[in-house]
Amino acid sequence: MSKDSKESLQYNILGEDISSETEKIAKYTGEVDWEYMKPHFRSGAMIYVDPSLDLTLVAEAFSTDQKEQVQAWLKTADLVKPDSLHADWWEHDQTRFMAVIIQPFVLAQPAS
Repeated sequence: MSKDSKESLQYNILGEDISSETEKIAKYTGEVDWEYMKPHFRSGAMIYVDPSLDLTLVAEAFSTDQKEQVQAWLKTADLVKPDSLHADWWEHDQTRFMAVIIQPFVLAQPAS
C-alpha cells in the first residue's frame, strides 16, 4: 500500500464519531427493561425524565451543556434521581423505559 493510500483510509470504527448530536442521541436511544437499568440506578447514573418532556430534547440539553435548562427541570422535578421506592415499583411492575446514554448519565422515561 502506498503512502498516499494510507492517508486516505477512514478509520470510522476506531476514530472520532463525526455524527451530529442529534444522530448520536438517536444512535444511543432505545427501549430497555428494568434489568438493564438496575446497574445504572445503583451507580447513581440514572436520571428519570418525566413523560411530559421530550427525551431527545432533554438529551440534547445534557449533551450541549445547557446547565440552566437542566437546573430548571431539576427544580420542577421534571428530572429526578430515583430512589429505592422508585426502584421497588419498577421491579414489581417490570417497567420498560426509553433510555439514552449521555455520559456519565443514562436518561430514562417510561416507554409508552
